[in-house]
Amino acid sequence: MKDLNAEKDWVKSWETLDEHRQNIFLFREIIDEGEDVTEDLQKEINALLVNVEALELKTMLNEADDQRPALLTINAGAGGTESQDWAQMLYRMYTRYCEQAGYSYDTVELQYGDVAGIKSASIEVSGNFAYGYLKAENGVHRLVRISPFDSNARRHTSFCSVFVVPIIDDEIEIDLNPDDVEMQRFHAGGKGGQNVNKVETGVRLIWTGKLSNGEDARVVAECQQERSQLQNREKAMVLLKSRVYNLEKEIQEAAKAQLEGTKMKNEWGSQIRSYVFHPYKMIKDHRSEYETSDIDSIMDGEINEFIKAYLMSLRE
Repeated sequence: MKDLNAEKDWVKSWETLDEHRQNIFLFREIIDEGEDVTEDLQKEINALLVNVEALELKTMLNEADDQRPALLTINAGAGGTESQDWAQMLYRMYTRYCEQAGYSYDTVELQYGDVAGIKSASIEVSGNFAYGYLKAENGVHRLVRISPFDSNARRHTSFCSVFVVPIIDDEIEIDLNPDDVEMQRFHAGGKGGQNVNKVETGVRLIWTGKLSNGEDARVVAECQQERSQLQNREKAMVLLKSRVYNLEKEIQEAAKAQLEGTKMKNEWGSQIRSYVFHPYKMIKDHRSEYETSDIDSIMDGEINEFIKAYLMSLRE
């Protein structure tokens, strides 16, 4: 049914384009007959161009995992309060993006900073091609600004890492030895009323084992959004398997790149984007070279142009 719905979406997109095309021909015929419908014609042309561009971008999402939901994790870098405040700004940017894109999202893990901001956050994002689009955000995000926490008003540079992995479903089997998984319980915050303060409903799962290439790995996933420990454990297990699956996927992609004689870029540890608020205003993606001075819109979640520029750069 999922495959069928995906195919229906493609057909619907094509039918929308064809409808605009037919309207354009119709308005041109009306103009030839002497009636001025130039404004309506231009609206149809603009709508056609927008939809063609959107469909062209969608064709870039042809990997097996692109249609899956995504788990987006933000981690503050070194720098204490300054980087933790930057992490919270990114958290706001991504939740705003989800709202504008029509995606549903749940914050499955949120750790507040000691003074301000957040130390880390994990957001589960559901919707068509959620992972396909959000994978463009993988990497290190750098902020340059006058720190509001510095009494001397000095310029500070902060870093946060963003990790995006596809959330797997029953179609993919990831077998983890229960003996290799440690479960930790903690007091959760958020919804659940007084129960979350009295019972350790939050669950953290830690898997320690070997990957397919023989490398030792330690993977952590936690969930505190649900009201019961059992529900949080089930959700944490899905997230844990998704993260292990992504590590295995990276191993396969690295092996493929080696066979093709190319060197795979390490998106996980690279600085992908700089956000400069001072001494000038500029946000630049270092992979696609796309940049803008409209920092307010970007921080309000309007990051579509950055995502588009990155995905289109993969074609080059």
